Amino acid sequence: MSDQVLSRDDLPVTTEGDVVTVRRRAQAVAQARGLGTFAVAAVTTAASELARNTLTHGRGGDASVEAVARDGRQGVRLTFRDQGPGIADLSRALAGGFSTARSLGLGLSGSRRLVDEFDIDTTPGKGTVVTVIKWARF
Repeated sequence: MSDQVLSRDDLPVTTEGDVVTVRRRAQAVAQARGLGTFAVAAVTTAASELARNTLTHGRGGDASVEAVARDGRQGVRLTFRDQGPGIADLSRALAGGFSTARSLGLGLSGSRRLVDEFDIDTTPGKGTVVTVIKWARF
C-alpha cells in the first residue's frame, strides 16, 4: 500500500541556512504528526545530517518534508535529492566512519539507524536520492 501524503514542503538545500530551515521544518512536522520526543529528535537529527550531506557532498540540491499516513499510522517522510558526484562506494559509506569531507562519516549510517525506513539511490556522476520515514508509535 502506498503512503497518503497529507502535506508537502519542497525546500532548497544550497546554503547552511537551508540546512537549518529543513531541520526546523522536519521537527515541526514530526511534532504535528504526534511523534514522541525521541522520534522528533531522531527526525530532526536525520534531517540535519542528510541536508548537510546534500549540501557538502552533493554540492546542493533540494529536500521534501512530508506528513504521511499508511495503514492508520502517522509519520514524516524526508527526501533529499542532489545531482552531485554520487557515492562511489555505497556499502563503505553506509558502514559509517568513512568520509570524503573530513567529518566523522556518520551522516548516512547514523541517519539510517534513527529512522524506520531508509532508501538510497545513487549513481556515480549522476547524484543521489535519500528517502527516510519515521513513524509515530502508539
